[in-house]
Amino acid sequence: MAAKNKNRSKVNLSEVAKAAGVSKMTASRVLRNASGFSDETRDKVLEQVERLGYVPNRIAATFGSEQTSTIIGVCVPHLSSSLFGAVLDSTNGALAKFGYQTMIGAHENSPETEEMWVKNILSWRPAGLILSGHTHTRTTRELIKSQGIPVVEIWNLNTSPIDISVGFNHFDCGHEMALYILGQGHQRIGYVGADSAAPGMGALRRKGFVAALKSSSTDLAAQEILNDRSGFYAGFYGTENILNRVGDLDAIYFQDDAMAIGGIFYCQSQGMSVPEDIGIAGWGSMEAASVLPQRLTTTVVSTQALGKTAAEALISRVRGEPVNDVIITPTRLAPGNTI
Repeated sequence: MAAKNKNRSKVNLSEVAKAAGVSKMTASRVLRNASGFSDETRDKVLEQVERLGYVPNRIAATFGSEQTSTIIGVCVPHLSSSLFGAVLDSTNGALAKFGYQTMIGAHENSPETEEMWVKNILSWRPAGLILSGHTHTRTTRELIKSQGIPVVEIWNLNTSPIDISVGFNHFDCGHEMALYILGQGHQRIGYVGADSAAPGMGALRRKGFVAALKSSSTDLAAQEILNDRSGFYAGFYGTENILNRVGDLDAIYFQDDAMAIGGIFYCQSQGMSVPEDIGIAGWGSMEAASVLPQRLTTTVVSTQALGKTAAEALISRVRGEPVNDVIITPTRLAPGNTI
């Protein structure tokens, strides 16, 4: 498909200076936080910067000219995440083969933090951006639009992307797992997740999970959503909490494999047998699950494929080559020995 983003005339420093009624040199000094101007002048310049959507060009400032950038900005929720670590690894590798370099950031599930990162990365005039999710501030969207550069939104499939979407259908993942767990004869089913900031993809999987239960005339028996990051301890602690409140659950669906592994260890610490006493299911096919004595029931996702596909789609857009706006990365429910 043809590129959505066309080259647009970008606001330059001269236009900012003219709108503020100052010289280009004065406007430059304001933006460099130098001295020699009044507070009133600074306010005038900054007001026009905000109004016009001006982004400083660090490439030009560094090299003295408008160069064709080989920088690709990539922003994910957490740099410490094993899932996103695999995405970054494959994205970086694929972009390097095309002659591009990545500038990586983390937004911690905060659209406002992402906005600050986008403002900074755009000053380096990147050739394109790869952003996780599709929850962005209005300013972020306007800045991206003003620059007219290709953007790939990854992880959660978005049928109406800014430019290109590459991802999984998280709602369908949860829906499929609920039907599988019900098919194994479980009826008293709980959910354990973590959400330390803005709602993430785990929330979408939970929605799909609950919807499938309701379609089968079954209610979610209990849930525990921690104000914390997903991880082994969050799974351990969340399982302790939910079972202390509702002791007759026969299965728990976890936000991801790390939490599911934590849940398994808690159950074992209490003398419970999995899956005889309680069934456990996760999501993400994390490497840690491969060393468990039991094969974890989970949803297999190819983070390596997602990163590579996102990089290739972005470069196709940069080069003006045909590329689909929405690209689905397949997932697969993998039955194990824990349900």
